[in-house]
Amino acid sequence: MENQVFELKYALDTFYFLISGAFVMWMAAGFSMLEAGLVRAKNTTEILTKNAALFAVSCTMYLIIGYAIMYPELGSLALKGITGDGVSDEANYAPSADFFFQVVFVATSMSIVSGAVAERMKLMAFLAFAVVMTSVIYPLEGYWTWGEGLVFGWFSLKDLGFSDFAGSGIVHMAGAAAALSGVIFLGPRTGKYDINGKPKAIPGANLPMATLGTFILWMGWFGFNGGSVLATSSVEKANLVAVVFMNTNAAAAGGLIAALLTAKLLFGKADLTMTLNGALAGLVTITAEATTPTPALATLFGAIGGCLVVFSVILFDKLKLDDPVGAISVHGVVGLLGLLLVPVTNAEVKLLGQIVGALTIFIWVFIASSLVWWLLKKTMGIRVSAEEEYDGVDMSECGMEAYPEFTKG
Repeated sequence: MENQVFELKYALDTFYFLISGAFVMWMAAGFSMLEAGLVRAKNTTEILTKNAALFAVSCTMYLIIGYAIMYPELGSLALKGITGDGVSDEANYAPSADFFFQVVFVATSMSIVSGAVAERMKLMAFLAFAVVMTSVIYPLEGYWTWGEGLVFGWFSLKDLGFSDFAGSGIVHMAGAAAALSGVIFLGPRTGKYDINGKPKAIPGANLPMATLGTFILWMGWFGFNGGSVLATSSVEKANLVAVVFMNTNAAAAGGLIAALLTAKLLFGKADLTMTLNGALAGLVTITAEATTPTPALATLFGAIGGCLVVFSVILFDKLKLDDPVGAISVHGVVGLLGLLLVPVTNAEVKLLGQIVGALTIFIWVFIASSLVWWLLKKTMGIRVSAEEEYDGVDMSECGMEAYPEFTKG
């Protein structure tokens, strides 16, 4: 009887884990729609190609290399199972569900880079960066955090009291750090700033699509955060999943409302793009700790993130760091906020540990990414020509347009 109960609990938890991973995989569609809606029509096909290709590259590179770096014991079993190197079926099954859940997080982190470097980067250079990011850069910082390995063999973030429940820093801030480096090496889009350095608005081509993308991401986030409970087969775990779902939704709603009101106060208009980013900011904020806040606090934390993201987007524009979709603000600045808010409701987590953890993630990813971007710039080049940028990268990079009846490349 006990064995039957164990098998049932194992089956339920594994099924929940896999379905949660499928929800996170669906976020790839959300990023695709959001970014396609916020770029100009002449760059739509290329941004969609990037999102589809980066997902495949992430899955492949993390399977071959990244998982074994991030989780050495499980990764070695998975790799032996792939190659058929004398490992039993039972041993191979053990890391399969975990791998699938982890790999969609890797792809999410890489998706953040896609939007920030949109409209002027070479497709192949971007995918070359994705190879390194998903096989080495992300897995190493994941090993130091979720993998609980020593940072360069020196110190343990866990011992310092670091905690990141579902990845505000490990996934989102890491992606934003890589994106920030890429934006610096690329430079702004032509025409983004006037001769006095004042930013000029470059409207996206399809705001209904961007809105759809936001709601897809909002839905996928229930798998992102909910799946991070890791189980649902006991009353305690089931209740915790419910709390995580409730807090995740509350934070998103709080972030959207706060961004809407902040934009209205600053600009006199209810800016839709800021409003959508506000919802995402709320989601990123609560991702660091979705189990301990009350629903009211989750709403407040999301609202702080939603307000912060508006000012962050404005600041980056003033610094001439051209991010077409506001990804660095949403995932980087607000990701840091999420980490710093964890000790407010989780007494076991130390603020010093959160600061050291955030610095470790950002410094490693930013420096490693900068080295890769520099090498790519010196070898194959990372930016399309001025003429290709003017005509739109759809034709130069993909040879087709997303809206051929309405645009002319």
